[in-house]
Amino acid sequence: MFTSRIPRSLAITALLFSVLSLSACSVAPPEGVTPVRGFQLERYLGTWYEIARLDHSFERKLDNVSARYSLRTDGDVQVINAGYRTDSGRRKEAVGVAKFIGAQDVGSLKVSFFGPFYGGYHVVELDEEYRWALVVGQNHKYMWILAREKELPQSIVDQLLAKAEALGFDTSELIWVEHDRADT
Repeated sequence: MFTSRIPRSLAITALLFSVLSLSACSVAPPEGVTPVRGFQLERYLGTWYEIARLDHSFERKLDNVSARYSLRTDGDVQVINAGYRTDSGRRKEAVGVAKFIGAQDVGSLKVSFFGPFYGGYHVVELDEEYRWALVVGQNHKYMWILAREKELPQSIVDQLLAKAEALGFDTSELIWVEHDRADT
């Protein structure tokens, strides 16, 4: 019987490299989805309110959700996502960092809230005045409708839903976020 033994340090290094490689690959937009061009980060910075989202574990049972984007001294973007649990009323906050994947005039970034692991953040529809945006992740499980105000006119919502559906997102699964707290 032939057995070989891989040194533990080499196995750990190989595993870490594999995880990081997979993480790097997973940030691209879904096939057929093109992020906006002419993106201007300085106009995107500030507070955005979540109007709707597809369900995922890190925002489950949250309402009054907002995201605040600000420029860090190293040129990356600080992301602070906050919301209130619907069952307890407690505030939940996550602080992360976003970095451009390629050219800085393309609305395609990668965001991390958990160390070296990044997810895709792709702005696929954006108002000329930066009042609303449709953002998707690296696959069809992640989608958000964001706005500078806590509500959007139905005509804009309909436009964004049509765009999302054309890109292959199941909008029937959207969670419509309540914004009923005065302190958000």
